[in-house]
Amino acid sequence: MLKKIKVWASKLKQQARILQIVYQDQRTPITAKILIWITLGYLFSPIELIPDFIPVLGLVDDIIIVPILIAFAIKLVPKAVWADAEDKVQNQPQEKWKLNWMVLLFICCAWLTCAYFIYNFVKIHYYK
Repeated sequence: MLKKIKVWASKLKQQARILQIVYQDQRTPITAKILIWITLGYLFSPIELIPDFIPVLGLVDDIIIVPILIAFAIKLVPKAVWADAEDKVQNQPQEKWKLNWMVLLFICCAWLTCAYFIYNFVKIHYYK
């Protein structure tokens, strides 16, 4: 069972790398780019909808939400673009991912903004 999980995790990691390359390709439609951006942002975001420390439920989002987002993104990407990106990942497996600090900053700001609005909502409606 543990071996299957490791294989699944490595395949998920490979698909995330492919999505990153597909996102940078000019032939990728804008709708696919938006979904890929959301998928990769959620996947690499340090803040999740359900925190991992919550037993069972914490891993549900990683096991269900991320693969569903990846599957939808794959359906939106042209097959030629996906095949080219897949070949690139398989031929250059040691290539390091570049870290885009602006995207990371935007994701953190988005989560902080959501937390702020939730805090104000709770404060106004439950603590008068």
